[in-house]
Order: sequence, then C-alpha cells, then structure tokens
Amino acid sequence: AKIADKLTNEDYILDEKRRSVSLTDKGVEKVEKMLGIKNLYTPDYVRSVYHMEQALRAQTLFKRDKDYVVTNDGEVIIVDEHTGRLKQGNRYNEGLHQAIEAKEGVAVLQESMTLATISYQNYFRLYDKLSGMTGTAYTEAEEFQQIYSLDVVVVPPNKPIVRKDHPDLIYKTEKAKLKAVAEAIKKYHKEGRPVLVGSGSIKKNELIASWLDKEGIKYEILNAKNNEREAAIVEKAGEKGAITLATNIAGRGTDIKLGKGVREIGGLVVIGSERHESRRIDNQLRGRGGRQGDPGDSQFYVSTEDDLMRIFQGEKIASLMDKLGVDEDMPIQNKAVSKTLESAQKRVEGYNFDMRKQVVQYDDVINRHRKVVYAMRHKILDGGNIKPEIKRLIGNKVTDFTALPAKNNKRFLEQFEAIFPIDEKEITKIGDIKRDRQRKSEALKKVEELYANKEEELGEDEMRGVEREVYLQVLDTLWMHHLENMQHLREGIGWRSVGQRDPLVEYRAESQKLFDGLQNTLAEEVLRAIFHVHKMDALVKESSDDEYDTELTKLAENSVEKGVNEVTSGEANRDDDFKVKSSNRVAEQNKKRNDARKKKKAQRQNRKKNRR
Repeated sequence: AKIADKLTNEDYILDEKRRSVSLTDKGVEKVEKMLGIKNLYTPDYVRSVYHMEQALRAQTLFKRDKDYVVTNDGEVIIVDEHTGRLKQGNRYNEGLHQAIEAKEGVAVLQESMTLATISYQNYFRLYDKLSGMTGTAYTEAEEFQQIYSLDVVVVPPNKPIVRKDHPDLIYKTEKAKLKAVAEAIKKYHKEGRPVLVGSGSIKKNELIASWLDKEGIKYEILNAKNNEREAAIVEKAGEKGAITLATNIAGRGTDIKLGKGVREIGGLVVIGSERHESRRIDNQLRGRGGRQGDPGDSQFYVSTEDDLMRIFQGEKIASLMDKLGVDEDMPIQNKAVSKTLESAQKRVEGYNFDMRKQVVQYDDVINRHRKVVYAMRHKILDGGNIKPEIKRLIGNKVTDFTALPAKNNKRFLEQFEAIFPIDEKEITKIGDIKRDRQRKSEALKKVEELYANKEEELGEDEMRGVEREVYLQVLDTLWMHHLENMQHLREGIGWRSVGQRDPLVEYRAESQKLFDGLQNTLAEEVLRAIFHVHKMDALVKESSDDEYDTELTKLAENSVEKGVNEVTSGEANRDDDFKVKSSNRVAEQNKKRNDARKKKKAQRQNRKKNRR
C-alpha cells in the first residue's frame, strides 16, 4: 500500500471504462527499486506481484465514501453503487479488501475464502416461474429476453405524466456545478417547494451539504451512514420547504407523498447532481416526482469533470466551451450534448450487459459442477445412505490401481497400501498377477473383505454415520479449493485469445480437468479416512449425531437475513461511526494494538523455549 501510494500517473495505465490498472515498464522499475529486487516477475515474487496489483487497484479505482466507507472502529464497509446502501458483512475477495484496509491505515483482517458461489442469473433460474414489475425495465428489455427468455411489456400509466423533465445543464467545472445546485435549491426553497437532490456517492452528498451550510439552509441528509432514519426522512420529504439530500437510496421504490398545498405551487423538484452510468438509475430518481399525475420538475446538473463526462468525451466539450468563451458559472443547455451523454450511458450499459452475459456463460460451466456437488451434499444432509456411493468409489479406485501390474508400476504397493491397509504380502501377491481381469477381481475381493470387517468393527449405523461425516467434510474442503482454482483460471484464461483460441472453450476444457482432479482427490481422501478410522476415534462418536458441521453448514446457519420473518425497527444508527477521531485517540489505539502484539509475540517465544 505504501509503494502504491508513491506511484505517479506515469507509472501505471488506468482504464476507468473497464476498471482495470496495470504497471508500465517505468512503474515496474520503480517498484523493483523500492523493494530492492532485480526482477519482480520471477517465481519467487509471485505473491508480491499479486499484492502489488491489488494495492494499485485499491489506490486508483476504489474511492472512500463512494465505493466504501470506514467506521471509527476501523471497519471497511462496501457501499452498493446501485442502491447506495452499506453491504454489511460483504468483503471484496482476492485480497482487495485487505489492500483497501492497508491503504486506509486500519487493521488488516484475514483474507476471506469463498465457501459457495452462484451468479444472480443462475440463482433466478432455479425458480420454476419468473416474473416482475418495475418502472424502469424497458431500457433492459434485451437483457431480460436473452438471459431469462422474458418479454418486457409496457403498462401505460394510471394518470398522464405532467412532470417537466428539463434538458441537462452542463457546467465547465465541478465547483461551478455544485454552486449552481445550491443556488437552485435556495430558489425553490424560497418558493416553498420540496426538493429532493440525488447524488451518486456519499462524498458528493456531503459536498452539496457543505454548500447549503454556507447558505444557512436547513436540510435532511440520507445516505448509507444514517439509513435507519430513512422512513422518517422520506415521510417528510414532500412537505412544504423540505430539502432532502440523498444517494441512490432515495431513488428506488421511494414514494414521496406531497404535503398540503404543495401540488398548487408546482409539486416536488427532483435535482440530479450528476448522471449515473445507467439510464435506469437516472429514470428511477426522476420518477420520485410527478407520481400519480402530480405536478413536478426534474433537472440534471452535469460538469465536464464528472466521471461519466470525463471518461466519455468530456474534454472535447470542455475545449468547445473554452473556444466559445463560456464563463465557468455559465451553463450550456444543449440537446446534442444531452444525447452524447445518453449515448455514453448506452455504451456503458452495453459494456456492463456484455460483462453480465459473459459471467453467465462462465458460470454455466461451474454450474454443472455445482449441481453434482450439491446433489451429494443434500443427500448426506438429509441422512441418506451413501454406501452405494462408497462402493462405487472403491470400484473406481481399485480399477485405477490394478490397471497395470506391479512390475510396470513401481509405486503399486505404496499407492495401494496408502488407501487400503491390507497386508503387504497380499498386495505384492495381487500386483504379481499377470492377467488384468484376475488382478482386478482379486484386489476388489480383498478390499470388500476389508470394508466388511470395518463395518463389523464399528457397527452398521456408526459406519453409515462415519461415511456421511467423512464424505461431507472432504467434499466441502475440496469444493472451496475448487472455487478458488476456478477463479484463478477465469482471471488468466483471457490470454488464450492471443493464441487465436476461444477463452470460453478453453475454460470449459480446463475446468473439466480441475473437476476430474477434485473427484479423484475426493475418492482417495474419503476412502483413506474410512479405512483408517477406529472405534475409539472421536469421528465415530461425532458421526452418531444427526447434525453435520462444516464451514459451509455453519455459514448457512449464519447467513439467514434478519427480518425475513419478522418486523424490525431498521438498522442501528451508525452516525457516530463516521465522525473524525482526534489524533490523540488514534495514537492511543495504535499504542494499545502494538502493546497487544508485543505481548502475544513474547508469549509465543516463551512457549518455544519451554518446548526446547
């Protein structure tokens, strides 16, 4: 994180459209110099490259109070870009969350491991019937058709829309735009009209608030930091003279009722402080005003420094304004520019749609693996008898081991004995049999005898319990590693296109090899554990219980969302979590952490000395 902070724009190539960043040759040289190494890309420094890439992403692509917030306790919480809400309990994977924690100077927590994964598209496809209703589906009609085979039907409004949607006001600078927004709020506030101001991030939300503070105008602020007061704020947002500054939280499904006498003076004014990447979100914000035939106005304020404008031809518009001698505080209101913005939004939506489509195509591959693994898990968790499955694994493994005689397979004895603890002489005798069929038949006979003896030793019920317990534990561990391997494969498979190969076809082939490896390891580990377990082992006692606790089953217990079958008072107030701490308090906390670390280190060293 410290190295990434020292890098300049010349040291990396930033692609904001694709949200990717990579080091330039100059940047690589600078990093090597700072780390004191000759070549960053040797096998010895694979982990360093991995951490460096994530630190660079955290530094350049992820912004505080836009993509995430940091609480007073040093917790980094992700903000949902579409809803503006905090994603409690969610963490970025692949070490990115740790990179952000290091960037912000808070405690770096352990990297999370993916226990289960499914794309939204495949999750929705699990339902027998799919349908829905929303006011903004029409712009995404193509996606509904291609992904879910659903048609979008437009239902005409109950009452004619009388809301006035004004063309965008484009300003040269961000500062001039925010000043204009504050002046517009002041003007409408004098008229007594309620105003809802929507912004794309918490940071922008708070910037507008600071402009209103200068003007001495009272307002209510609604974002992810204080959304427990959402219902109370929204309830009063339509009253005379009310001013509500909100992120995307207020743009979705919020019904703002107009107060007494508001309809007569023009209704609710909706102000957008920037254009979002998606037209759907802009339309959702506009739709807060002029509901059910009510009057209202909507106006978007844009500057050439906004993210969307900056990425898509904002410089051209800024240079045009310079040539025309347009003053900083003077907006231009041009349909051609508004259309340019809409076309930019369409391009971003198209790119995001392609990305989601690609996610589905790649997730369809892992979905086949998921169905096999989950079918087995369900059978075990339902208490089913998996003896036939164990017999199948035994048959397959014996066939593999006896495919060649011992003289052609130097590790025959070692491999056979590692899984099936049969007498060494018996194994050697089997390995010396020249006929393949006879060799397999003798080996299978001996292993089935061993299996029957193990069942007699443990008891039939205990044996079934051990089989279920072992199979579930091994399957869950291997599945977690498989998901991680699939993620790494997914990230690197794109390079196959350089060799004129289709990455998706290559991904299917490689993923099948990984899944075959999972099944092979599963068979070996399950059989090894079952044939080496004894009656006194804790595992046998545990297996007599009908409940199975693995990382996945524990996760399932904790993942049921609060409020599914109960009415709660909303999330706890987190206003105090985001106030700036004094430097003394921070220093105090750091001292406590360092003292605790030193104490633990001393304890570890003492334990080592005692062992010696």
